Amino acid sequence: VQLQASGGGMVQTGGSLRLSCAASGGTGRNYYMAWFRQPPGKEREFVAAIKWNGGYTYYTDSVKGRFTISRDMAKNTVYLQMNNLKPEDTAIYYCTLGFGIIQSNLRNRAAYNYWTQGTQVTVSS
Repeated sequence: VQLQASGGGMVQTGGSLRLSCAASGGTGRNYYMAWFRQPPGKEREFVAAIKWNGGYTYYTDSVKGRFTISRDMAKNTVYLQMNNLKPEDTAIYYCTLGFGIIQSNLRNRAAYNYWTQGTQVTVSS
């Protein structure tokens, strides 16, 4: 499995960005794709996840109502639409894919199998 992420950049507070992550290489359907982020000087943290088969979505509280994770099954691509961005959203964002994850373990980065290199998102005040 290979993942390729794109998007990111720099915006002002209140702006929007969209991240994309394309998966290839025999993924099947029983997996989750997710976004994590690592703010400066902090641990990598869960942002959002989507169950590929069914499209169920999960978010960390701080992004609910502002971020939307979605998927395009024909393109094997997951998106993270980020609206109303805040300076505290500044981080390196990572796309990840995990097989056989149980819902209660979605926020555990060790549960995921494949990761992209990070993409920087910077929100200026």
